[in-house]
Amino acid sequence: MTFTRRSLHLIAFAALSSTVVPALAQTAKPWPEKPIRFVTPYPPGGSSDVITRFIGDGVSKILGQPVIVENKPGAAATMGTEYASRQAPDGYTFLVAPTAALALAPYLMKNVKYSHESFDPVAKIASSYGLVTARKDAPFSDYKGMLAYAKANPGKLPFATNGVGSIVHMTAVLLHKHAGVQLTHIPYKGAGESVIDLLAGRIDLMYDPATAPRVKAGDLKGLGTSSGIRNPELPDLPTLKEQGFGDGGSFSWFAMFAPKGTPAPIVSKMADAVRQVLEAPEVKAKLQLSALYPNYEDPATFAKSVKTDAETLRNVIQQEGIKLE
Repeated sequence: MTFTRRSLHLIAFAALSSTVVPALAQTAKPWPEKPIRFVTPYPPGGSSDVITRFIGDGVSKILGQPVIVENKPGAAATMGTEYASRQAPDGYTFLVAPTAALALAPYLMKNVKYSHESFDPVAKIASSYGLVTARKDAPFSDYKGMLAYAKANPGKLPFATNGVGSIVHMTAVLLHKHAGVQLTHIPYKGAGESVIDLLAGRIDLMYDPATAPRVKAGDLKGLGTSSGIRNPELPDLPTLKEQGFGDGGSFSWFAMFAPKGTPAPIVSKMADAVRQVLEAPEVKAKLQLSALYPNYEDPATFAKSVKTDAETLRNVIQQEGIKLE
């Protein structure tokens, strides 16, 4: 049999293809092909853990692999966040955490060995409703009235938050700064004590969505929701934005991240799974229990949000000299 030069080239190409194509097919493995870990930097039982678990359950059903929630609490959520940043970017470890862990802690605390740039943003999951509340007999009835009172009485109007450097504290500082008013910050260790003091009239103002049931019952006065939408618990209470002020709630979110360098197709596929979970009707009710609402953003959009929020929060921390002891 006689072979032309062209025939020999075709035979050689076919032989090469028979070895290369299977090799390429082996490297392009389907994802996921084993269980996925969701790291939360908080202990079991809290709202962050609960949200991480029900998002994990939904993602597991969509992707067809188990999702294992790994709790890594400690050091104001920085231990678990740093741990997640050091994991292999292979698409089998994701961090589920709020603003405080990614866009606040690196600027408030010493020796934090990561930043938001240590991760690839996957998806924004939810945002906080936020709520500005006053004692029932406060000498103002809305947010505009509160600002007018604060301007007339600089430094004399105390407001409570759940702690120095908390996202609620940062939101209040930013809103006050934009309005040009000076209030006195009274930090508490949690919402429980501050609600009691607000009810007793020992403080005048509070920034925390935990007061919603008391506002609904008529025990406290709601001044506005510091988020982009109204709280379903208080449908008649306008947002601060509707009243002509800033959207303070945009800084308070709950989101998913991947270790830096995770393949983009995997990030995209996980983001789409999260989007599908958030579309389920029952998810809104579950998030409402933690004063959150579904607010999905895809990887590209959320990457811009994280960068903007981190820069804004870093600037206000530096300008106001806010530090954690």
